[in-house]
Order: sequence, then structure tokens, then C-alpha cells
Amino acid sequence: MASTPRPGVAPEHDTDNKHVVEGEITWLVRVVGAGIGVLLALAIVLGVVTALASSAGPFGAVADGLLVAEIVFAAILIMLGSMVESYGFGLALGTHWPYTKNILLLTLAGDPEAAHRLVATLVGLVAVALCVVDPISQNFVGLGLIVATALFGMGTLYVLAGRAPAFVHGTHGLLAYAVFIVYLVELAHPSTSILGYLGDVDPIRSILFAVFMGGMVTGHRGFGQPIGSFVTPQRPAQWVFVVHGLSALLVIGILGWTMPAYPVAFLLAVIQTAVGFGVFHAVNFKPKAPGTMVAFHQTMALLIATAVIMQW
Repeated sequence: MASTPRPGVAPEHDTDNKHVVEGEITWLVRVVGAGIGVLLALAIVLGVVTALASSAGPFGAVADGLLVAEIVFAAILIMLGSMVESYGFGLALGTHWPYTKNILLLTLAGDPEAAHRLVATLVGLVAVALCVVDPISQNFVGLGLIVATALFGMGTLYVLAGRAPAFVHGTHGLLAYAVFIVYLVELAHPSTSILGYLGDVDPIRSILFAVFMGGMVTGHRGFGQPIGSFVTPQRPAQWVFVVHGLSALLVIGILGWTMPAYPVAFLLAVIQTAVGFGVFHAVNFKPKAPGTMVAFHQTMALLIATAVIMQW
């Protein structure tokens, strides 16, 4: 099936960068993108409602609303990142960063990579606003992590183009989740520092390790390349996949050891192992655009982290 032409893209845009590989904007990409748009609108509504319901004073109410919106924005950003991989848009803008010509038109046309970068900007702007209206250390930690995530995000483009090591891709995923976790911990455990929380809660550390290894798998296989079926690992991507699988088992083991503290997280983690094998087969079957299973896998990881922090 031919790719849908992307409005507003001048011919020179796709020829001045040899790493541009356009994804295919199908009806499914549009539907999922519309769902992401609904979530963005919901985040804004939740933020406004939270601010109006807050009794913390004018600045405190604004901070409360921004915090809730930022948590949802950070989760949406991760989901958009998974869409980029799911549907083959990792190099849709080549290695141009952070913006490119007609990025808004590309977003409206359904390009997940363009949308990913615009939402990343939104996450950064909200983080700055939080530091202004509520200058606590946790908000500055969040802003610093966002800056680091953005820089490593630029690096992931070079990983996919074969010009940077897989470690960069794994670190980008780790930092993206760290941003989400910092703000969610601030909401759920306002009197706890993020460093104290990470030191005390074993499951969240194991989840972050699994996320890092998942990014390493993507980085090692490269853009549009399969991991390859195997019994005994032979290639780097296969060895990294094995370690990623062991990290997932570590998450299940730690959650099981702490039962019944996190029953929902434990159940989701068990289901996630099956989803992970589904992703493995999807990546091997259609390496460039493995499909919705990848986005579902990432969404499950977000739910597991949320269940741990909210103590479900």
C-alpha cells in the first residue's frame, strides 16, 4: 500500500537528508492519533478542573492543575514515542532536530514523530511554568530530566540512522519514564523526595531497568531490522533481548515478593510478559512497522509504573 502524501512537505525536504524514511499514514495511525488528541484535551480539562477545585490559594491551585496536566502530558509523550516505533516513523523527519519545515502541518496530517516533538515542547513549557509557580526541588529535577530526555531524544535519531550506540536509545527511554515518575510521585507522595522514593521502592527501580533494556533492544536492532528468531542468542540484539526478558522477570519477582502491596501491578506485569513475546514476533514479522502491539506494550509499562506509585 502506498504511503499517504504528507501535506506541506516540499520535495527538497525529503531529499536534503539521506536518513529520511517516511512512515505510512494509514487509517489505523489516524485513529490512534485521534485517540492521543483526545487524551491531550482530557489532560487540559483535568488540569483546569484540578486548579478550580484546589484550596491551595491562587499559585497553589495553578501548580496543582499544571502538575496533573504534566503527568498526563508526560504519559502521552511516551505513548507517542511508542507510536513512532509502531508504525515506522522513527526517521520520518530524518535527523533534523528539534523542528523541521511544516512540522505543524505534518502533525495535523497524522505524523506521530512530528506530534511527538510538539508534545515534548509542551511538556517542557509546562515544566518551566511549574518551576515558576511552585519552585520546589522536585519540579526543578523534573525540568532537568526533560532537558536531558530531549537531548538524548536527538541522539536516538542517530541511533536509528546507525551513527550512535544503542545505549543512547536505552537512556532516552529511561529518562522519559523518569520524568513521568518524578511528577507522579510528587502528586501521590508530596512529602517524599524522588531520590528517597527510588531508594525505598524496589519495584520502581526494577521497572526502570526493564525500560532501559527495552530501549537497548530497539537501539541494537536498528531501524527496520528484525531481532531474528533464535534458540541460542547469536547477535547483540538477541543477547540484549534476553537480558530485557530477564529484567521483566525481575519485575515480576520483586512485585511477587512484596505481595500483597501491589496486586494490580503484579497482575499487569505477568500479562506484560505475554505482550512482550507478542512484540518480539511482531518485530520479526514486520520490522519497519511492527504495529499496535508495540504501543500496547509501552502503555502496559506505564500502567505498571502507575500502579506501583499509586500503590494499587
